[in-house]
Amino acid sequence: MDAHISQQDWIARAEKVLPGGGFGNFDPGIVIREGRGSRVWDEDGKEYIDYLIGSGPMLLGHGHPEVLEAVQEQLAKGMTFFANNARGIELAEEICDAVACADQVRFVSTGGEADMYAMRLARAHTGRDKIVKFEGGYHGMSAEALMSLAPTRLANFPMAVPDSAGIPDSVRDHMLIAPFNDIDFIRQLLAEHAGEIAAVIAEPLQRLIPPEPGFLEALRAETEKHGILLIFDEVVTGFRLAYGGAQELYGVTPDLCSLGKIIGGGFPLAAIAGKAEVMAHFDKAKVGEAGFTLQIGTLSGNPVAAAAGLKTMEILRRSGSYERLRARGVSIMKALEEHLSEAGVDHQIVGDPVLFDVVFASDRVTGYRGVLRGDASLGKRFNQKLREKGIFKPDGKIYPSLALTDDDIAQTVDAISYAAKHIGGS
Repeated sequence: MDAHISQQDWIARAEKVLPGGGFGNFDPGIVIREGRGSRVWDEDGKEYIDYLIGSGPMLLGHGHPEVLEAVQEQLAKGMTFFANNARGIELAEEICDAVACADQVRFVSTGGEADMYAMRLARAHTGRDKIVKFEGGYHGMSAEALMSLAPTRLANFPMAVPDSAGIPDSVRDHMLIAPFNDIDFIRQLLAEHAGEIAAVIAEPLQRLIPPEPGFLEALRAETEKHGILLIFDEVVTGFRLAYGGAQELYGVTPDLCSLGKIIGGGFPLAAIAGKAEVMAHFDKAKVGEAGFTLQIGTLSGNPVAAAAGLKTMEILRRSGSYERLRARGVSIMKALEEHLSEAGVDHQIVGDPVLFDVVFASDRVTGYRGVLRGDASLGKRFNQKLREKGIFKPDGKIYPSLALTDDDIAQTVDAISYAAKHIGGS
């Protein structure tokens, strides 16, 4: 054990061996020692209520005893096989039962992989090359996904802006960018490029931004009209917005979806799920050499991850789980609205009770550029004040979990009141 080593020492060690001093995910100025239930502790022993929850997977909280039991049972039988295993098959069956578009499932290790393969599958199925994505939409780290994810230089639609060095210019030529929630623009774009577009990929709840009434329905109708596949990125929303994900909540069924986070119960596991005729491109015997989409992964369908995911999903199916989760979120949203309004701070509470945050802007937010107009520096100060009071959250998101207690909510409300009073009004 290295319990005697201070957090600052760990930070110094990280700076020597990790680019930027971190894993590339979260603030490298904090090093987490452990998590239990709704809380985490850093290496100096400071305790926080956890609203990051591993960027989403820990919906039940940390170290849920039933999940640990399922994992330990599988560990004794083997950690990975690179072969079919019963737990992975059971998990695929449960996903197919739960998710409207899922006739079949192919496992990978990360949500970014699932999105990448979903786009490749759409190209294989349609014989077309172009992909439409929405500005500000997050679909992993592939070259296609890193187009107009978080551009600071706002180009005219549908021009794509790369978010990373190292991406060939040719990738940009195959990506078309649209504003989220603007169905008139989508209608025009799809009509103009119909014969070139393989798929539209969308987060049905984009980061925090809910779809406007009728937007997803119109998107489904327009893609069907032009023979274009619709991909829902449900890595975040799957088994969170509802047991059947955004497809259940919003009542719109895509051709393909990507899943991750919750289906692995805290372990690396993700999936592409979709209609049988599209998923057939993973089966050379059905589509032949020309239509075959190659996919291999060392840990795909890992039995430990599958066991954790199956138990997590079993617990989520229990009566009242989603009602409790939403009630926790509503309590926090109400507190944010009340205390920020009292402090005279311009703000919008954006999202769904199971996934939301504050955008410090006066105008209603319906797309990426609305978020960009918010006061990001005020947001960072707000988050820092929350952290001072023991609230652990990322910039741009609050993830409630089922592990939250009444005491956690009371402490969170007190922290929100404190932060609102100490960041200054407009």
